Amino acid sequence: MRAIGHFIGGKEVKGSSGRTADVFEPMTGEVQAKVALASKAEVRAAVENARAAQPEWAATNPQRRARVMMKFVELVQRDYDKLAELLAREHGKTVPDAKGDIQRGLEVAEFACGIPHLMKGEYTEGAGPGIDIYSMRQALGVVAGITPFNFPAMIPMWKFAPAIACGNAFILKPSERDPGVPMKLAELMMEAGLPAGILNVVNGDKEAVDAILDDPDIKAVGFVGSTPIAQYIYERAAQTGKRCQCFGGAKNHAIIMPDADMDQTVDALIGAGYGSAGERCMAVSVAVPVGKTTADRLMEKLIPRVESLKIGTSVDPSADYGPLVTREAVEKVKNYIDIGIKEGATLAVDGRGFKMQGYEKGFYLGGSLFDNVTKDMRIYKEEIFGPVLSVVRAHDYSEALALPSEHDYGNGVAIFTRDGDAARDFAAKVNVGMVGINVPIPVPIAYYTFGGWKKSGFGDLNQHGPDSIRFYTKTKTVTSRWPSGVKEGAEFSIPLMK
Repeated sequence: MRAIGHFIGGKEVKGSSGRTADVFEPMTGEVQAKVALASKAEVRAAVENARAAQPEWAATNPQRRARVMMKFVELVQRDYDKLAELLAREHGKTVPDAKGDIQRGLEVAEFACGIPHLMKGEYTEGAGPGIDIYSMRQALGVVAGITPFNFPAMIPMWKFAPAIACGNAFILKPSERDPGVPMKLAELMMEAGLPAGILNVVNGDKEAVDAILDDPDIKAVGFVGSTPIAQYIYERAAQTGKRCQCFGGAKNHAIIMPDADMDQTVDALIGAGYGSAGERCMAVSVAVPVGKTTADRLMEKLIPRVESLKIGTSVDPSADYGPLVTREAVEKVKNYIDIGIKEGATLAVDGRGFKMQGYEKGFYLGGSLFDNVTKDMRIYKEEIFGPVLSVVRAHDYSEALALPSEHDYGNGVAIFTRDGDAARDFAAKVNVGMVGINVPIPVPIAYYTFGGWKKSGFGDLNQHGPDSIRFYTKTKTVTSRWPSGVKEGAEFSIPLMK
């Protein structure tokens, strides 16, 4: 059986803690690998390697750092198919979906190739008599990322690509459920010319997370996962003086106006609600039709589409989605469906009884659809993270706007309409971090920034785009005056730039 250790000091090393976790193949339900779970000492070894290597890397000019990132992009593209199949077999998402996971991460690596420009500071000549002022961006040192199971390629690259391009050394703690691709990405970074110790991967659980949060040499931590853990990491990192950005759960709404193109809307809801078995932080999990006629039209078209979803293996090219990541994930989603029924919601499509012929031990679940969900129900308030879509009927536009605006989560939202005024008003007023107009999953492109509001995000700076450069650097401002511009005599008042 395959054994997965850690990637420290430029090479894979065996775990020494004596603790391991099972890595399943979700489509068969079988254990395919054992991954080592790092001890505090192993995390510290990674940090020491990173700390020793970082100063020289930071002193490397940004153009040369960019060349390493360019080569990395080339190597990932070379191994695209192999990485996608490995990802699919460990996570459960289909191979085409896995390729999308890799591609969206790769786009941030491409953005990081522009680091010579992105790290440029400011300069003002003659700010005062003989005085020039300029600023520079400098690396923080050793930084870390704690990333989730649902995007084992994309989110690690969102974290380490800009951080490393800025001149930092990086400690990656990926999910122990699907660690294979993060380990391969570290190998490809080495092949691209990254010095040993600049990217280290420590696999592990809470013990490794706490070791990262408590280590005094780690200056910043980025996290993506559930809201309770995001809040825990944010608070603990703050106590140890670390810069921190944490992104949590979501309950993404799609508002369907009476004038919406209903066929386009249903296509969008099917893809965004059930793609990747709903295991996306940007999945649409709540549909809000405005008015009874709109709701009835929506359900008429939506029910047969959900019933006809094709669930298949991760390597079935014709499958709409594959299995969930673990058996526990399946049981959690089934429990939420039970709760929805008890709360009085109408279960229009029930996916709990789905069995995959020939793969009965796999972690499969059919698509489920609720109607008549109300905002006081748990299935509306809480993130289900599975192939379940809830329909909440709104009487008018104002009620529809209030639903996502007042919800505890504020990651993404979408509106489907042909009315430009309604779309513009909605985008301006809705209390959510990312907005789509006739776009169901409004994940910004790499040179814009990604981040949710309210309980979906903790911290002042978001992921990728310009915010990532700000997060992984500190600004130093220099005020200079040369002897020819110095007046004789001491100055006891605050200097003025006259």
